Amino acid sequence: MPTTRFRSDPQLTARMVCVVVLVIAFHAVVFAYLAYASDVVMAAVLIGGALLAQWWFGDRAALKALGARTVTAEEQPELHGVVDRLCALADRPKPTVAIAEQPYANAFAVGRSPRHATVCVTTTLLDVLDGDELEAVIAHELAHIAHRDVVVMTGAASFRLLFEAAGRRVQDQDAEGDDGKRPATGPGATQQRSKFRWWMIVFWLYALVYYISGLLGSALSRYRELSADRSASYLTGNPTALASALTKLSGGSEQIPDRDLRAVGSVGEMMFVPMRQVGYLRSKFQTHPPVSERLDALADVAADLGRPLG
Repeated sequence: MPTTRFRSDPQLTARMVCVVVLVIAFHAVVFAYLAYASDVVMAAVLIGGALLAQWWFGDRAALKALGARTVTAEEQPELHGVVDRLCALADRPKPTVAIAEQPYANAFAVGRSPRHATVCVTTTLLDVLDGDELEAVIAHELAHIAHRDVVVMTGAASFRLLFEAAGRRVQDQDAEGDDGKRPATGPGATQQRSKFRWWMIVFWLYALVYYISGLLGSALSRYRELSADRSASYLTGNPTALASALTKLSGGSEQIPDRDLRAVGSVGEMMFVPMRQVGYLRSKFQTHPPVSERLDALADVAADLGRPLG
């Protein structure tokens, strides 16, 4: 079987690189300010250890959160057959295959590297999609693994975590020597007012960092979803199947009960279609592009392949 590499859009890749550079530059400036204001070496060491643990064990935690289990080719021959064909076509190592017994149809991929990765689908997904649609969704998840998206998104989030740890260190140091007395007049009162102004600055700095971090991280995630859609379409040569699966699953995700959403937690951000997102400014912080935007991108791929979406 001839191999077909995952194809990326140069313009989309350039946008993702720009976002990554912005993430690094923004958080580097903020962290440099905190490092100037306080000794944050210990905070950096601690958060670095936490990130290493997340990188090493994060896939197990995600699978455990959904009650997923590894399945063999004997248990799920059709699912393994799809993964085998796509891995052979793309000349990629085969990931571990897992399923989660959940009432909603979805899929996601986790892993610290292409050789230490897992593709997980819910049992409902196997019932909802036909063979071509299932292949398209699995190809999308394999593209995430090939692009090392889990590592990239973890790295993007690490800067915000590092800032949070550094900010706590500043707070701890500032609290040292505070005897809790608040004189109404004199030098003590002036010091208290100065401390209050300082913490107002810190508060708004936190708010600004979290807002901008959320915007940048969400934008990076949306670009990576579009890139995975594109790569999967070229790999299978069937963007229509991916569009069909996307339409089916996105409609079902809106009907998921709140109790299931709570059980999914942050794993929902990694799924093929996002779990229902609610809250203020949700459109700005969505981890997935709107379905219409994904379908438009798939239509462009279909036109390039000479197979217009039906």
